[in-house]
This record gives sequence, structure tokens and C-alpha cells, in this order.
Amino acid sequence: MISRSALFFPIVLAVMLALLTFWINQTVEQQGPKLDGSNRHDPDYTMHNFVTTQTDALGQLRYILAATEMLHYPDDDSTVLQRPRFTQYTVNKPYTQIEGLRGYISSNGEEVELVDNVKVVRQAFEGKGEMQVLTEKLWIFPKQDLVKTNAPVTIKQAPKTVITAVGMVYDKKAQTVTLLDRVKVHYERPPAVQAKNAAKSAKASKIQAKKVVKNQSNKVNAATKSAIKKK
Repeated sequence: MISRSALFFPIVLAVMLALLTFWINQTVEQQGPKLDGSNRHDPDYTMHNFVTTQTDALGQLRYILAATEMLHYPDDDSTVLQRPRFTQYTVNKPYTQIEGLRGYISSNGEEVELVDNVKVVRQAFEGKGEMQVLTEKLWIFPKQDLVKTNAPVTIKQAPKTVITAVGMVYDKKAQTVTLLDRVKVHYERPPAVQAKNAAKSAKASKIQAKKVVKNQSNKVNAATKSAIKKK
């Protein structure tokens, strides 16, 4: 008679082979390419001279995002921009324009990253000169009206103020710029201010000289009168 272990051995072997085959199939399906092409990192569509706008609840223009080329990648739902330009608007305030060589939009559309030769220009307003910010990387959060970077920045404020720092937060709503580290400021008085101050100084010196001459004259007159009385 065939022993019981001899009967069970083929069955156990078949089960093990079935489990091994199932595991191999699952591994291949997880690691292998999907037939829909969603795991490729090449663009599924491209747009040239891309422009998108956003308005508020009242229909007022909030921002315009434009680029010479826009590419969308399906594997990570990312969007890449070539020569992006972001223009931000606020009612009764100057607009701010940000541009760079390359840009990336997050999958939820709430974050825009600009890299390489990034330049921020805030227009002049209410007696304040134009402001420029130069850096290599910048994150834009359109809903919060915030611009941030952890990279070195150079800020040029017209007419002749230059500020360097590492890290910056620009709040468009509050019209504030917060510098995070290693801040250095170089300020040079414009020629018009220098000339105005020089004119004020010259005028003050002239008035002082007149006072001195007048005092001396009064002393001479007083001495003369005293001499006449003694005679």
C-alpha cells in the first residue's frame, strides 16, 4: 500500500507551485508597465503660448499665468512650464510680475515653482520706487498671495538701495517683505537728496554767518556808544 505521506506530497507540491505562480504574477503586475501608459514620464499633451487666468468672486482679475510651452506628465500629474510668467493683481495696488526660465505646477494647482534666473518686479506706487527681487528658486502660492524662497536673494529698491539675504517671504496682501537670514543692506543717497541737503546746509551756514556779522556789528556799535558817553 502507498503510504499516506506519499499521497499528500504531490498535493502539497501543487499548492506551493500555485502560490508561487500567484506571487510572481502579482509582482510582475505591480512592477511592470501599465498598458494605459500612465506610468511613463513623457508628456501626454503639450501646449504652446499657454495662458490661464484667475478671478475673484466679484470677477476682478487676480492673476495671469503664462508660458511659451506647457507640458503635462501623467505618471505624477505634474506640469512643466518653459519661460513662465506669473502676474499678480490686487485692487487699487500695483501689480507684481514674476518670471523665470522654467516652472512647475503641483498636481492640485495650488503651488507654482519657478527656477533659474527668477526675477520679481513690483511696480512703483505712492512715492515708492520700483522693487526687483533676483533669485534662482521661488515658490508661489496664488490663493494665499504669498511668495517664498529659501535661496539667496538680491533686492533692488529704487532709487539706490540694494539688499542681500538668504530666504524671503513676500506677502502681497500686507505689502511686506520678510528676510530670513544673513541680511545686508547698502543704501546710497540719490543725487537729488544730496543736493537738497547740501543746499539746506549752505543756507544754514549763510544764516549763521549773518548772525555772527550782526552780533559783531552790535558789539562794535555798543563799544562806540560807550566811548562817546565817556568823552
